[in-house]
Amino acid sequence: MPSFMRIVEEFGNTFDIFLKAMLVTLQVTAISVLIAVVIGLFFAFLKISKMKILTLIADFYIYIVRGTPLIVQIFIFYFGLTSLNISQFWSVALGLAFHNGAYIAEIFRGSIQSIDKGQMEAGRSLGMSNFLTMRRIILPQAFRRALPPLGNQFIIALKDSSLAAFIGMSELFNVATTLGANNFDNMTYLIIVAVYYLFLVLLLSLLVRFIEKKMSASD
Repeated sequence: MPSFMRIVEEFGNTFDIFLKAMLVTLQVTAISVLIAVVIGLFFAFLKISKMKILTLIADFYIYIVRGTPLIVQIFIFYFGLTSLNISQFWSVALGLAFHNGAYIAEIFRGSIQSIDKGQMEAGRSLGMSNFLTMRRIILPQAFRRALPPLGNQFIIALKDSSLAAFIGMSELFNVATTLGANNFDNMTYLIIVAVYYLFLVLLLSLLVRFIEKKMSASD
């Protein structure tokens, strides 16, 4: 077990290296989450559709994601997309988005269906279309209810980005394992990278809590 002073010393010595890796981790997580939200909302609407074929398509997508390991999905996207000259970064981002989109779809689906059906009827009685009622009345309320589980899913996505290390992407975990192997001191760098992940998770948790308070205040 490395000493506390050894960890502090290496934390300072490797700060620039880990900072660059942390930015890569944040970038790939942010982009994948944004795409995943769009995917999730799309498949959530398919899930609640009255057309059986659309519901089956959404169920099949969610079943595929839940039934296969994330690392397998990342490898499929990586080897499939890099053969099309799509960069490693975007291969990972799309792989993570594909995975998280299924879970976000279920979060949105549950939140939308939790809204009283009478609100849709009320919107229609005021002359609004289904689409307009959904956009102005249902979705804002559903998003408020979805925010806590969405925050948890975003944190999971951040930590899952560490799997990109297995295809050689220079994010936090990859940098930690590389430094550990080069210096024959894996534990020191694993502890250091754990601190970085804890810091990022704390920031993300505070951001979600801030948004929740803002939305509660606006009500």
